[in-house]
This record gives sequence, structure tokens and C-alpha cells, in this order.
Amino acid sequence: MKIKAGLGYDIHRLEEGRKLFLGGVEIDFPKGLKGHSDGDCLIHALIDALLGAAGEKDIGQIFPDTDPRYNDIQSTALLKKVVGMINEKDMEILSIDSIIIAEKPKLAPYIHQMKEVLCPILGVGRDDLGIKAKTNEGLGEIGQGLAIASWAQVLVKKK
Repeated sequence: MKIKAGLGYDIHRLEEGRKLFLGGVEIDFPKGLKGHSDGDCLIHALIDALLGAAGEKDIGQIFPDTDPRYNDIQSTALLKKVVGMINEKDMEILSIDSIIIAEKPKLAPYIHQMKEVLCPILGVGRDDLGIKAKTNEGLGEIGQGLAIASWAQVLVKKK
């Protein structure tokens, strides 16, 4: 059995007039993440981690922001496509660990909902998906409330 790891990272600026989506969940907040899609940086980090583990190109090459098909698309739809790619390669997701870094809003109350949305898409149990929320302690653009970032690490195996 061959086990492979993948690492993903994403960051998006916050802007007025957009809804905030993280982990496929709409978060009650006056700003959303700027992006070609819905800007869900947690899912984008998950996608890049999965693509890396599968030896594929990154999210920007697979779903380019120059393609109008992806304008304002829900990131869960992109994640479903990537999980399909993983399955086609006869790979199984074993474990995922992730971090969302945001000064505001407080995200801990939403983690349960994020797992409810993501676990069925990823085909993993709740105990196989870690999601943590951290602040940037007031430092940098994230700490100033101008952006939100995410990291994700995945382990997959060949079936």
C-alpha cells in the first residue's frame, strides 16, 4: 500500500458586498472573500492538497480564473470534481488536517457545520477531518482583518 501526502494553502482578501463561505458554509459576516469563485479558501486549500497528493496540477491550472464557467461557482462543486479525479486514480482519502486563519469572525461555532458539508463530499468520517480556527494575533493583513487564509494537509492511499 502506497501512502502519499499533499499540502495546500490559500488566501483571499475580504471585501464588502460578498457573502463569506468557508468549508462550504455561509458565515454570518459583513464581508466575503474576493475571488473568481465563492472564494472559499478552506476548500481551495483542500483542493490543492488533494491535487498535490495525486501528482496533479494546482487549482489555478485545473480551474483557471480566466474561464467564465467558474465565475462565482460554489467551491464545493470544484471539490466534488477533484474528489472524482482522486477516485478515478483509484486513491482513497485517509485523513485531512486543516487550519483557517482569520482574525474575525470567530469560526469555532461553524466547524461542526463545515464537517457536515465536507465529510460526505470527501468520503471521510468526522474523525478523519480536522478543522481548526486560529487568529494571526493582530499581525499582517490577516491580523488586520483584511484577509483569511487556510492550510490543509491530506493523506491518501492507492486502493
